[in-house]
Amino acid sequence: MVEEEFKTHFPSETVREGKAKALVPKLKAFVTQPSDYAPSKAPVFYNPVMELNRDISVLALQTHQRIVNREIFICEPLTGSGIRGVRFAAEIHSVKKVVISDISERAVKLAKFNVRLNGLQNCVTVKHKDANCLLSCHGAPRKRFDVVDVDPFGSPVLYLDSAIRALRNNGLLAVTATDLAPLCGVHSKACLRKYGGKPLRTEYCHELAVRLLAGCIATVAAKHDIGIRVVFSHSTNHYIRVYAEIGYGAKKADASVGNLGYVLHCFNCLHRETAKSLFAKRLEKCPACGSRMDYAGPLLLERIFDKQFCKLMEKENIHTTFRNSGKIAKLLSLAEGEAEAPVTYYVLDKISDELALPVPSVDAMLQILRGRGFQAFPTHFNSRGIRTDAPALIVQNSLQELVVAA
Repeated sequence: MVEEEFKTHFPSETVREGKAKALVPKLKAFVTQPSDYAPSKAPVFYNPVMELNRDISVLALQTHQRIVNREIFICEPLTGSGIRGVRFAAEIHSVKKVVISDISERAVKLAKFNVRLNGLQNCVTVKHKDANCLLSCHGAPRKRFDVVDVDPFGSPVLYLDSAIRALRNNGLLAVTATDLAPLCGVHSKACLRKYGGKPLRTEYCHELAVRLLAGCIATVAAKHDIGIRVVFSHSTNHYIRVYAEIGYGAKKADASVGNLGYVLHCFNCLHRETAKSLFAKRLEKCPACGSRMDYAGPLLLERIFDKQFCKLMEKENIHTTFRNSGKIAKLLSLAEGEAEAPVTYYVLDKISDELALPVPSVDAMLQILRGRGFQAFPTHFNSRGIRTDAPALIVQNSLQELVVAA
């Protein structure tokens, strides 16, 4: 038994993900009451729910490697059990080296064992360091990484500055945020304090969360004369994820900052629009109904998906045997479709509730809006959501027509 070969001194089990296997805490043993969040109660952090996140990460990093067309140097500074870094080394072609690290001595011991378990000692280096300390040590030229994957429990903001400085030109930054309460407007002060932007509790708050995180990354990078380009993002379960390529140069940084702005929203009629500056728009009156408008931002207004990057990820996914390959294929297809769609989306349940009407099918709404000459796309953010450039009033009228016709 693997558990007998390595004494963890806590209940553990061997799991398999992708092409890797790992010894991890047996989470059921650390739940004493229904409200307990097992991964955070375990002596070494491991979350099986994030397997989908790790699967997508493998695809994104492999896609990046294909684009740069050379061996890549990867860092995962918050490794926990080490399963993410081990998978990178085991599953991504043309990996030069993977550096994984954790501040927990117990996590480092477990990660080292998992590296040996997969025979990856020559490819994976395990460090016992604070994440920011490790990343800062790689901030100088010729020491920088091609990819930095920041996957914390909570907010990634504490690590953004050092992560960006540790990336070489045209490197890839992958960032997870699990603190959706601030980003989705439940704790707006915390969002402003951490991410530098104001959130909104709207039906499309998860997209705003991605754009707030991307805007924060752009702002931090710009301080170092670095620009960013988001190539992929997604909102899944309890977290959001952003993948951004960085580019050195003041002009690129200026361009990124120039893509920041605001989303203005009317809670009365659901009208929404974007603005580069709040001074250029009057918040006092909604142009559609005259009610006072609210806003979110500053946040990133440019695209949060790159169509070509999504296509390349789809090609990579075809050759995998992931348990989640079907889910990933659907996610990538939706992301590719909405890559060039307008900012924000409408949720049919929300509109139907406002109008006290039954909820029509998404396909029927897409057809009627397209028939009227508007763009209309489904979105991965919400299975009942539609991205469209149609005004809120047209969307509501279209929904009413569908219900009456039915």
